[in-house]
Amino acid sequence: MQRRELLKQTAALGLMSALPTRFFGASPAAARSVRSFDDKDIPVAFVISEGAVVIDFAGPWEMFGAAMPTVDGKMTMPFQPYMVAETSAPVKAGGGLQIVPDYTFSNAPAPKIIVIPAQNDSTGAMIEWIRHASQTADLTMSVCTGAFVLAKTGLLSGKKVTTHHGSCFELSQQYPDIHVLRGVRYVEDGKIASSGGLSCGIDLALHVVERYFGRQTATDTAFNEEYQSKGWLHPEASSEFAHFYIKGQPMCPVCGMTVNVSTAPKSVYKGETYYCCMAAHKRIFDAIPEQVLAG
Repeated sequence: MQRRELLKQTAALGLMSALPTRFFGASPAAARSVRSFDDKDIPVAFVISEGAVVIDFAGPWEMFGAAMPTVDGKMTMPFQPYMVAETSAPVKAGGGLQIVPDYTFSNAPAPKIIVIPAQNDSTGAMIEWIRHASQTADLTMSVCTGAFVLAKTGLLSGKKVTTHHGSCFELSQQYPDIHVLRGVRYVEDGKIASSGGLSCGIDLALHVVERYFGRQTATDTAFNEEYQSKGWLHPEASSEFAHFYIKGQPMCPVCGMTVNVSTAPKSVYKGETYYCCMAAHKRIFDAIPEQVLAG
């Protein structure tokens, strides 16, 4: 099939082709048959549970699925994304979107790339699967607060990492052996990579495409998807989030969330009043205000 014909079909199918039937209620029984990949495929495992943030997995999924490098004179679609969860039961992601996983942790094929989006929580089975699968994967990457899931595996120990700008402080406090970077779209450290919040996952995915197949393939992918951001080329492009707290603004000093000053828990430090989005963040601020304000 010629490139123009392939792109024409892709454009006609649109998002429906990018989100296969597994997003719209595929039979759970179908999820139990293990698929075979050949040595030219790059299986990409998206690890999900309840509350998985849609753009965190759908953005990278689209970019991996749209990448069409020319290999040995032939156009290929090497990235093969699939969803994996603890069970084959439908998972309710953000906004109520229900997803039927392709595989469970017990029968999922070995991935070459692991993608961990933000989600509500992680079980021991998920942590163990990620830890084990990462041993043979080319890359394990988190998107947004998926970094907290990745941190639980111990794979981030001693490494550089980023996450959503509002969660950098909490991540650094919970895991002091991790080097948390603010104000970057993504960061790599060996076989581990992480991105900032939400749309940053798209940039990291494009960067991974470039790692495998070069700048031109990644550029073509972004162009065909009409993705105009250059964040994947300039990971430092999120510098505006390096210091997100603005003194005097109605925002939580711990996470940057906008607050209602009439109801928000408040603290007074050195004569200034600070409003937090929740009691837990007030406790953090009260315990170490100078560290919080220093970012």
